[in-house]
Amino acid sequence: MAPKRSFRPRLTLALDTFGAWTLAIVWIAPLLFAVWAAFHSTSDAVNFNLAGAWTLDNFRTAWDGAPWMRYFFNTFLLVTVVLAGQLVVTTLAGYAFAQFQFPGRDVLFIIVLLQLFILPEVLIVENYAMVSRLGMFDTVFGIGTPYWASAFGIFLMRQAFKSVPKELDEAARIEGCSWFGVLWRVYVPSAKPTYLAYALVSVSTHWNNFLWPLIVTNSETTRPLTVGLSLFGAPESGVNISVISAATIMSVAPLLIAFLLFQRQFVQAFLRAGIK
Repeated sequence: MAPKRSFRPRLTLALDTFGAWTLAIVWIAPLLFAVWAAFHSTSDAVNFNLAGAWTLDNFRTAWDGAPWMRYFFNTFLLVTVVLAGQLVVTTLAGYAFAQFQFPGRDVLFIIVLLQLFILPEVLIVENYAMVSRLGMFDTVFGIGTPYWASAFGIFLMRQAFKSVPKELDEAARIEGCSWFGVLWRVYVPSAKPTYLAYALVSVSTHWNNFLWPLIVTNSETTRPLTVGLSLFGAPESGVNISVISAATIMSVAPLLIAFLLFQRQFVQAFLRAGIK
């Protein structure tokens, strides 16, 4: 009977492993094709000619076809502005929801979480009108300001701050710290892994954001990578799958490198954040 009892767990493990590998291959297949096409001519890439010559001409053509340095700078500035604003707002809001008692706190927190059920595209018209009234159209702040109040970030910071031992808070107050001093000296250092995880999520999200920057920008001085890449591959400029793949690889390379460098901290931070 023992072999029969141990057969089912092994079969379940094998099926789970097979399913995980299948999903991983399906997920990474477009990226693998983009890498393949970027280093081959269009005919070799489409026909999967394994004997085709490898070349860097597609990267040279892509680099010469658009002001990539400007696009990279705009995107870096955009994700920095968004992340800085989000860290301030989510830290203060998360601390308030985690440690302060005030009337309607739980109801207000539920209202904040309702933002998670609203697609950003639904708010595009109102955000466009607000940005225009504030005179921030076609600016980096115009792109990033609507994303400062992140319900996901507030929830994540609240969970991280609630896991901080109450004794540390009380000890800091006995030492004479104000509420802001307690936040800065006790809660923020304790939540560093959570900040790292949230920063990676925020940067990757807004690095790849396309629709809102496309609507609110109309010049190269503020256009991020995603918008520049879409215009670069427009049909009127000629579609070359190999050149477009090379441009795509250049656009996503910083995110891939960052994730490979910080993937362990990324996973551990979410495990420590105590999402329940």
